[in-house]
Amino acid sequence: MLFTFRSKASAEFYMLEAHARTLLDLIGKPLTPTGIITAAQIPEAIAAIEAAVARTASAPSPAKDADEDKPREADRDVALAQRAWPLLEMLRKAQARQADVIWDSR
Repeated sequence: MLFTFRSKASAEFYMLEAHARTLLDLIGKPLTPTGIITAAQIPEAIAAIEAAVARTASAPSPAKDADEDKPREADRDVALAQRAWPLLEMLRKAQARQADVIWDSR
């Protein structure tokens, strides 16, 4: 399933269900077909996502195969910081404009 995030403060973007679930779990929101992060909830949402990104950034990096030029399969995974970036940017812009962020599924 694909989720669309929207705000009057920025352009919409799309996210796969698994990634949306991860980010919404971090901010204490259930993955429902439609939902909202109100302007009042945005500062806490930003802080929660940034804290999770910081925790994953400080985790040890995966080991390489014997051939150092060839990363192991785990190295090819997309980091939480990369997955969270579109939502964090939207939340920051929405915070600046005191706008809500909403999502819906397709």
